[in-house]
Amino acid sequence: MTAFEIEPGRLFVGGQWREAADGARTEVVDPSRGAVVTTVAEAGAADVDAAVGAAREAFDAGSWSGLSGRERGRILHRVAELIRENADELARLESLDVGKPISLCHAVDITNAANDYEHFAALAHSLDGAVRDTPMNALAYTKREPIGVVAAITPFNFPLILAGSKIGPALAAGNTVVHKPADETPLSALYMARLFQQAGVPDGVVNVVTGAGPVAGEALLRHRGVDKVAFTGSTAVGRHVASTAGEALKPVTMELGGNAAHIVFEDADLEKAVGAIIKAFVFNTGQFCMGGPRLLVSRPVYATVLGILADTVPGVPVGDPRDPEAVVGPMAGEKHLKKVEEYVDIARKEGGRIVCGGERLDLDGGYYYRPTVIADLSNDSRVVQEEIFGPVLTVQPFDTEDEAVALANSTPYGLASGIQTNNLARAHRIADRLQAGIVWINDWAMLDPAVPFGGVKDSGFGREYGPEALAAYTKVKSVVVSLD
Repeated sequence: MTAFEIEPGRLFVGGQWREAADGARTEVVDPSRGAVVTTVAEAGAADVDAAVGAAREAFDAGSWSGLSGRERGRILHRVAELIRENADELARLESLDVGKPISLCHAVDITNAANDYEHFAALAHSLDGAVRDTPMNALAYTKREPIGVVAAITPFNFPLILAGSKIGPALAAGNTVVHKPADETPLSALYMARLFQQAGVPDGVVNVVTGAGPVAGEALLRHRGVDKVAFTGSTAVGRHVASTAGEALKPVTMELGGNAAHIVFEDADLEKAVGAIIKAFVFNTGQFCMGGPRLLVSRPVYATVLGILADTVPGVPVGDPRDPEAVVGPMAGEKHLKKVEEYVDIARKEGGRIVCGGERLDLDGGYYYRPTVIADLSNDSRVVQEEIFGPVLTVQPFDTEDEAVALANSTPYGLASGIQTNNLARAHRIADRLQAGIVWINDWAMLDPAVPFGGVKDSGFGREYGPEALAAYTKVKSVVVSLD
């Protein structure tokens, strides 16, 4: 087996590896070469039913929810340790599956995934209630209990991290899980199933079903045995997920699309600001819902910033994700590459000026696109208003704080935003006015599992990370004891 080949994957249900009921399989493609590296089982409705049944049986038996929070935390700490011990293999799989540079996988994906489980392990025994003061002659108190079976549906861009941001708090709270990874990027989810089992997570507590969203994902979403849905993905699919879950009155958390504005004021440290600007739009090849694809620049420094970007962005290393020097890898699939091409063509038709980039990079048959900067688009341009999800940056000038805020808040999205300024009062003032779930000041993508993130408007609702995430995987029960 070569470095590019992966053992064929099967479903993980009830602690056992199994083929799909109908024997169906689907190909997994390495986006850096456009070549098939393996196949995985393609789950159908019967397989999803079996996985939900295994999760329900495990939950009802109390093999996990019946453990103390401290014991669940001990096992989740072991999961974090195993992620670090298997970092090289996990990084290889994530790089091969998504096209991420291997250095990025180690520095970001593996590190953050381990931190996720470690963080929620520490919170597992902090689920407590409260005694409530009432005029009744009674003792009234609340307690938090696990919800039950959680459907975790995750996207292609950060498979390992975004699985951990859901499975971590779900397990810490005592739930069982059926995980449906993106059909394009299932490899790290299957590897993690082995690590959960090795760490001592009981059979049936974590189940993994690979397969197509319209089949396996839809079956999981509609299954009556699922008690909560945790979803990350596009806003369009999120609307369907929320409405379908709503029909069954299931609680959901939704982390959806983004189109964040990055505001540069004239008093910013431009050298530092440009580094953050580039990171914000090329990180993970722009396939980052909290990326910064819209740059708003104070007019006195607008031409200067554009000039620096024109000189700097073409030098960002784009290449084979196995090359430790590569900063930008390929798009995760051909359809994602074509979407970026379509938007850049739209920008040209709408009068946009391509400052740099604007074309594919022909390399080893992979799905590469040069980091692209576009100026001179109006704010109502589709390229400004819609989520491209690729390494494309639009640049617009502004004259006043009020105009900057209005432009930043002008899209339907509200997941993240950024401010570059040396004026502390201005930083706080503008942060208060931005419609976003997280605001970064003088940097970008500063994330830690202790800090919650999530969206407003079309970017979803609910929060991941922090104690806020843990609370979302529990239900509150009140107990009132008469003292008469």
